[in-house]
Amino acid sequence: MIFVRRSPAVPSAVAACLLFAVPASAAAPTPGAAGLGDTYYPESGNGGYDVSHYDLRLKYQPKTDRLDGTATILATTTQRLSRFDLDFLLDVHEVLVNGKKAAFTRSGAHELVVTPSSAVEKGRPLTVVVRYSGTPSDKKPEGFSSWHRTADGAVVANEPTSAPWWYPSNDHPRDKATYDISVAVPDGLQAISNGVLTSQTSKLGWTRYTWRTTKPMASYLTTLAVGKFEITQGTTANGLPVVNAYGKDLGDTLAPAKASLERTGEVVDWESSLFGPYPFEAAGGYIPNTPGFAALETQTRAFYLPGLFEDGANMDVVVHELAHQWFGDSVSVKNWRDIWLSEGFATYAQWLWSEKEGEGTTRELAAYAYAAKPADDPFWKVSPANPGKENLFHNAVYRRGAMALQALRERVGDKAFFSILKQWQQQLRYGNASVEDFVRLSEKVSGTSLKTLFDTWLFTPAKPATGPVPVPAPKAGSGLASKPAEPKSWKRIEAVERAHRN
Repeated sequence: MIFVRRSPAVPSAVAACLLFAVPASAAAPTPGAAGLGDTYYPESGNGGYDVSHYDLRLKYQPKTDRLDGTATILATTTQRLSRFDLDFLLDVHEVLVNGKKAAFTRSGAHELVVTPSSAVEKGRPLTVVVRYSGTPSDKKPEGFSSWHRTADGAVVANEPTSAPWWYPSNDHPRDKATYDISVAVPDGLQAISNGVLTSQTSKLGWTRYTWRTTKPMASYLTTLAVGKFEITQGTTANGLPVVNAYGKDLGDTLAPAKASLERTGEVVDWESSLFGPYPFEAAGGYIPNTPGFAALETQTRAFYLPGLFEDGANMDVVVHELAHQWFGDSVSVKNWRDIWLSEGFATYAQWLWSEKEGEGTTRELAAYAYAAKPADDPFWKVSPANPGKENLFHNAVYRRGAMALQALRERVGDKAFFSILKQWQQQLRYGNASVEDFVRLSEKVSGTSLKTLFDTWLFTPAKPATGPVPVPAPKAGSGLASKPAEPKSWKRIEAVERAHRN
């Protein structure tokens, strides 16, 4: 019981406020969790707050690989918070929470633990300022780095994590935010990032580039590239800005790279007709001057390495990464076990492109994919809907995942199938979802029970007894079904699977 001494100078209503301003039963402040409990990466992300915006003001010197930064993070508390974590690797000099200095320390390889000067009530604004510096390429907490130096700069892009190498964050797809990314680099270099370039200014030998993303973005989808680039600008048929950047010394790969990326607007318009309106404020891609054979769906500005274009134009990888802008970027995984919702759909977009270009229909590709692997092949032991952390980017997630979509299409018909894809985007735009969410929507839209189909194709670690499409009739007298011919696009589609796994 709490007693308040009454005084003539304190009216009854004021006394009541004094008594009940902080109820005795109010929960004591508690630390935010050091992870969001992801099935595969339980320590990824952090609890206790939800980020709405990151403002990053950076300065990068390629000669020494030194990065200096100030990150301002706008968030809202989700509990009465005594302390909280940020995922970060570089050296921290100062942390402010709501304008006041906060204590900070390290826990493990990538946890920055922040203790405000006083507890922050649940549901209150949280403004966190972190001043930091360091050499990102030196940080290899698990034997690898997502930050790579190039001949004239650096690039950061990786999945499932890349943000901790260059800014503090709540590093999990469930906590999306908008971004302002401002980077100063030595004159003569450019800084490429997500969204739209809002300003470019030069002063005292440095040029500052400021990029803005106004739609929610997962932290692993942010990217930064510093170097010498040739930049092209255009628009889609609907006027959406398209920005592509090519490393200045790509050599013989420059022409085929341009023959691919310069069709970005065309692909965005085509995919919009299948999946619904493009979800972001810009599109495009970039190719830094660093060797390799990989790609990533970094939001609004897909990342490609030059090796992808060594044999000529590569529209398959462009179609794949742009499809991710819907599947993976706009509608993101709830947990990393849901990766099929990203990779299976982007692969199926390649199959649709193959059909459009007359190089193999989706049915032909599905039939060939099914026949190409015997029942005892380890390929079939990986379940796309729960592949395991070690198989997050296994080709079964891509290829068997695409077969599952063809099986769904065969079962419900084209009208319902493409309605499912569009409603998925409409209902969950800028959000997160699980495989189970997709199953429920598919059943609702089609009016059909699909449990057996999805169990067979997504959850069972064995080759389905029948393929995703009707098999050809046996050849006369042979007793054997005809082996499907290899579609023209097959090897290119396989190559993109390998690139994404890199």
